[in-house]
Amino acid sequence: MHTINKKSIQKTWANAITQPGTEFPPTQLPIIAGKIPEGLRGTLYRNGPARLERGGLRMGHWFDGDGAILAVHFTDAGATGVYRYVQTAGYQAETAAGKLLYGNYGMTAPGIIWNQWLKPIKNAANTSVLALPDKLLALWEGGKPHALDLQTLETWGEDDLGGITKGLSYAAHYKQDAHTKEIFNFGISPGLNATLHVYKSNSTGKIIQKAAYQLKGVPLVHDFVLAGQYLVFFIPPVRLNLLPVLLGTGSYSDALEWEPQLGTKILVIDRETLSLVSRGETEPWFQWHFANGYVDSSGTVIVDIARYADFTTNQYLKEVATGVTHTAAKSTFSRVTLNPQIGKVTAIEQLSDQHCEFPSVPQPNVGQISRYTYMSGFRSGADISQEILTAIARFDHKTNTLTTADFGANRYPSEPIHVQDWVLTVVYDGNSHRSEVWVFESDRLNEEPICKLELPSVIPHSFHGTWQPA
Repeated sequence: MHTINKKSIQKTWANAITQPGTEFPPTQLPIIAGKIPEGLRGTLYRNGPARLERGGLRMGHWFDGDGAILAVHFTDAGATGVYRYVQTAGYQAETAAGKLLYGNYGMTAPGIIWNQWLKPIKNAANTSVLALPDKLLALWEGGKPHALDLQTLETWGEDDLGGITKGLSYAAHYKQDAHTKEIFNFGISPGLNATLHVYKSNSTGKIIQKAAYQLKGVPLVHDFVLAGQYLVFFIPPVRLNLLPVLLGTGSYSDALEWEPQLGTKILVIDRETLSLVSRGETEPWFQWHFANGYVDSSGTVIVDIARYADFTTNQYLKEVATGVTHTAAKSTFSRVTLNPQIGKVTAIEQLSDQHCEFPSVPQPNVGQISRYTYMSGFRSGADISQEILTAIARFDHKTNTLTTADFGANRYPSEPIHVQDWVLTVVYDGNSHRSEVWVFESDRLNEEPICKLELPSVIPHSFHGTWQPA
């Protein structure tokens, strides 16, 4: 945890997180510029850490903040926004106490060190969202999802999806096949050696199939990829040193160690049976996020990732919570070619040298070849050690070109969400200290947005979102 020191805050982006996000009820959103496209009907949902302090103390890592959900409903009558904290048990207990009570990814629980291991970790419900036909899930990879009302964002409570038993978790980065509507996800159970739990759900979210695989040590696995008939896990060489966590002398984040000599482990799983196809190993790297995967005509798996050379990204993300960053952690948009039958990487290619994060493809293309990948990045000339993401872009795999939307100075867009012919992003404008929703035509990111909507309060920088059609 960090004592708040407002004098140390340097960059404009920090003003979006120095104060906790302010909830607002369903509110008609005024159009600042342009107009809402006729065919844009449905809901944009976003999730992120909206409260990073309580009782004068800041949380230890950006990942520790309490989750809050933004919903923007697009209808024939216009756009309505609503913003609410996920009412987790931990959030409610700390609200009642007026102080921090729990440990989390980047902080130990306040109090006596010797009994840290007896204290539960707070489910922050702050990472991603899954929109199901009858409910919205707020996802956090260390525990169960929380179910919310799709319209009002009222929290209903933890949801086990009919198959997440006690002690199991449900990660933030599910993959849904747009054609079969099947949903795939995983969870990690720690121990001396971790267990990887793989889940298959039907379109309602109910888990219909499970499998479990032993891993060596306790690795950090944040995402995986759906590629044709395969689920592929690239497990980076980051391992948890359990001792300081058990002793209460260090947080999970501080106890994660970069061990490049281990290489990157590979698990290839059959999506139909959830059986293991192959295990492999390749050179060390780290990734938080995959863009997509597919199987080409020769049966080879192609996977696109935001690839880091090491784990310094974690230190940078820890610094974000303080409002001042100084660690440069650059990723590159890269392609990995894999023989799935033997788990062997045959090529690694850098597609772009521009920093890449939050990469994604249009939902109909998940698990299949996609001409375009959308991503977040930085404006030209930005100091990536001191800024957070300042641009969004589209990579064209046919022409190998990157088209970037430059938002101007002191504006910070969220992860781009592709919807039909458009790209949506929530923008914090540090010049006016307000948040807006911008809508671009997907093939004109380098032109002005076709619509801008004003939100009632500042939305702290968020992680992941999704779109549910009307």
